[in-house]
Amino acid sequence: MDLHEYQAKQLFAKFGVPAPKGKVARTPDEAAAIAKELGSVVVVKAQVHTGGRGKAGGVKVVKSPEEARAAAEKILGMDIKKHKVQIVLVDPGADIKKELYFAVTNDRAARKPLFMASSEGGMDIEQVNRETPEKIIRVHVDPLLGLREYQVVKMASGMGLAREYWGQFSKIAHNLYRCYVETDATLCEINPLAIVGTESGPMLMALDGKMSIDNNALMSHPDLAELRDASGEPEEEIKAREEGLNYVKLGGQIGCMVNGAGLAMATMDMVAQFGEADGILPANFLDVSGGAGEDKVAAALRIILSDPAVKSIMINIFGGITRCDEVAKGILQALAEVPTDLPMIIRLTGTNQDEGLKIINDANLPNVQSARSFSEAAQKAVAAVKGA
Repeated sequence: MDLHEYQAKQLFAKFGVPAPKGKVARTPDEAAAIAKELGSVVVVKAQVHTGGRGKAGGVKVVKSPEEARAAAEKILGMDIKKHKVQIVLVDPGADIKKELYFAVTNDRAARKPLFMASSEGGMDIEQVNRETPEKIIRVHVDPLLGLREYQVVKMASGMGLAREYWGQFSKIAHNLYRCYVETDATLCEINPLAIVGTESGPMLMALDGKMSIDNNALMSHPDLAELRDASGEPEEEIKAREEGLNYVKLGGQIGCMVNGAGLAMATMDMVAQFGEADGILPANFLDVSGGAGEDKVAAALRIILSDPAVKSIMINIFGGITRCDEVAKGILQALAEVPTDLPMIIRLTGTNQDEGLKIINDANLPNVQSARSFSEAAQKAVAAVKGA
C-alpha cells in the first residue's frame, strides 16, 4: 500500500525524522488559507501515487496566498500519468543548500533490509543507478542486529556529507529504520534529504517522502490501513481486494485465472512465450489461492470479464486443496450472472478433475474449450485472441 507524500512525512516526523510541517488542501481557497498561515514562500505539491509530478507541472513554488490559490486551481483536477489530483500539500518553502538521497527498502534476494544513500538527491534514483551507479552507497542490515553506527558512517562518508552533519544524519538513519521496521514498510524513501538553512542554523530535513506498507501486515496496523487512498487504483484491483483475491491489472489481452502465485507467474510466462511476438500478453495476474470455493471463483471471473481489454480467458487450475469440480461450478455461476461470448480455455488437473471437466462439458458452452496440458491451454488462448 503506497502512502501519499504528506502521509509519509507525518510518519517520518512521528519517528523523529525532521520534515516540513505542511498541510493538505482540497480546494484553492484552503490552499490560500494555509499559505497565509505559513507565510512567505510556500510549495504547492500534487498528491498522487506516481512520480514525475514536477515535470508534469504538479509542483509550484509561490510567494503569496493569491499565487497559492492560483497554483492549486491549476493543479487540482490535473491528470498526471492517469492519476487525477484531488488534494495538494502546501509546504513551507526551504532554503536548500544541498540535496541528498536516502532510503531503506527490502532486498528480497539478500533477504535483508537495504539502505541506499547518494549525493545525487532530487533525481530519480533509477536514473542515477543507470548512469552513475557508483554514486549509490548500498548497506545491508542484519535484521537481528539492526543498523550499526559504523554502517551509518560508511553512508555519510560515502556520499560526501560534511562531518558537522554526521550526528544529525545518524539520528535520521536510526529513526528512519525504526519507522521502516515498526510500520512493516517495504520502502521508506527521502528524496531529497536536504541541508536547509533555518534560524538555528543549517540542518538535515526530509523535504519529500515516500512510503509503501506491506499489504499482508495491515491487519496489525489498522491505523495505517485507514490511510489507503484507492482513488488512483484500478477498479478491478479494488474489487479483488474486497473479495480476498490477489489481482494485479496488466496491459495484455488474455485474462488469467490461476490458483497459486507460482503457477500464476508461470502461466503469465507461458502466455508471453507464445504470444509476445504478436503483441499478445497477459491482461492480469490473478491468484484465487489454494482453497478457493465456487463463490471466489465466480468473483474472480466477474473481475476478469469487467476488463474491456480482455479478448480471451485462460483458466489454469491445479486441484490440490482447491477441487476442480468446485472451480467448474464457480465458472458456471459467474457465466450465469455475467454472460460472455469471449473464448474461454480451461485446464483442470488434479483433485476431481474428471468431475470438473464433466460439469463444464455438460453445460455445452459454445465459447469454451478444454486443454489437457499447460502449453496447449496457452497456445489456444493466444490463438483465440488472434482469431478475435
